Amino acid sequence: MNAHGDHDMGHTVAGWTGSALGILAFTTAGMGLVLASPAVLWAGAALAPAAALATWALHLAGWGKPGGPRPPHLRHWRTRDRAARHGHPDCTGCRLAGRGRRRTAAEAPVTQPPVTQPPATQSPTAVRLHRA
Repeated sequence: MNAHGDHDMGHTVAGWTGSALGILAFTTAGMGLVLASPAVLWAGAALAPAAALATWALHLAGWGKPGGPRPPHLRHWRTRDRAARHGHPDCTGCRLAGRGRRRTAAEAPVTQPPVTQPPATQSPTAVRLHRA
């Protein structure tokens, strides 16, 4: 057992690449701020979305992981996820790419309760009080 117990911490090629690019982006932007160099600051600011896009692209290519823990034999960080091409259920990145499980009409959550009409035998005053 490791120091984290039996947890799948999500060490993947996509995760490590995105983290490295994100650290590089914020380090570059910080250097630009300290050096008072707008060009270096903007270069760091441009790297941050590049880190997010690279992580997303690697996830969609199968170098990420689905949500939740993986079986122990699939936890090596360089294990490719073969199910990624079809999309992971409840994965925002997969849904943004047009992949993943879509909800059917029967699974869609009900947002508003059905509207009930008051009985027609009540007086107009009772109807107004009932709706308030």
